Amino acid sequence: MIKRDSSLWKFHNPVHITAGVDSFKNLHKCVPEGKVLLITTNGFTRRGISNKVIEQLGTSRVIIFDHVTPNPELDAIDMATATLRKYKINSIIALGGGSVMDFAKVLSVTLPCTIDRPLEHFLRQSNPLKWEKKIVTIAIPTTSGTGAEVTPFATVWDATFHTKHSISGNLVYPSYALLDPELTLSLPRQQTLFTALDAISHALESLWNKNRTPISEAVSIQALSIAGKALLPLLNDLDNIEQRSRMQESSLLAGFAISQTRTAIAHSISYPLTSHYGVPHGLACSFILPALIYYVLSNPVCAAKLGSNQDIIKKTGVILMDLELGKYLSKYLCRNDLKKLMAQMSHSQRAKNFICDELDISSIIQTFLDS
Repeated sequence: MIKRDSSLWKFHNPVHITAGVDSFKNLHKCVPEGKVLLITTNGFTRRGISNKVIEQLGTSRVIIFDHVTPNPELDAIDMATATLRKYKINSIIALGGGSVMDFAKVLSVTLPCTIDRPLEHFLRQSNPLKWEKKIVTIAIPTTSGTGAEVTPFATVWDATFHTKHSISGNLVYPSYALLDPELTLSLPRQQTLFTALDAISHALESLWNKNRTPISEAVSIQALSIAGKALLPLLNDLDNIEQRSRMQESSLLAGFAISQTRTAIAHSISYPLTSHYGVPHGLACSFILPALIYYVLSNPVCAAKLGSNQDIIKKTGVILMDLELGKYLSKYLCRNDLKKLMAQMSHSQRAKNFICDELDISSIIQTFLDS
């Protein structure tokens, strides 16, 4: 088992979870009375999924906002906050992937806030961040990767300044999560892969983390074990509902893990790739994982901290190497572009969670380039 740095640890997760085929049909049981805001994408509206929400809740109650795009942007959320406040929303439904859930989770605290442009005020102007109220949020993931349905944070990107912010705290947790694997069946192969990589990265990042606990360790190992058995069969048979369900379970467990530990160095490395070159998050935080696995396991001190969990990490590394993630990354940026970003890859809040006290990002990047 892992040799932890401290004997003191805590665990808390308040999200009520319903999972399994047809769990989406239980949505009406979770939604309180009053106006409901459905946050989703235009694609789900076009495919008729938004109408299925209306069928359960009634046309008069549901307001649809389906303008969410990948990597929720600060100004877009502030504009949505200003537009939607007049509707006196009682609950929010997030139907979509990680970006949709992040957008909804941020709205759950900005809509009750009395400040005109809360993200401008708190994030750009660096005023003390404080949320006092939240709106009940029901998260319905349609991808298997982010685990955002059970985490107390949401990512906000500032395209103007190429920065990434995290909104966090107990108020940011969704109140309910509905996991229906049938909602993930429409995902094409590449998106299925990239979101699965996000779940794998979360589990690994939680294992090589200074904030790890017995519970985060246990769910991380289980998440990696499930993904190791389900991912490749799913990529070869995208209509396999059993494997879809298993990957959804892996994502959920990895989300539980990072809800306690947060992420670490792989995510720190990923941020400038997404901000400057639009690299999808799952790929951006996972292309470097084989190099990080080598870095950690070749360091006797770090490897000792991982103990017997080195075995599952090694097995995961083999799977990641076989996926040849560098080929996907090369569609977004070249080797020189990657090298130029190295100075921006040490995000202090994430890098400090890494179990290796001595961090050499240039060595890690070079290992990837040499592979």
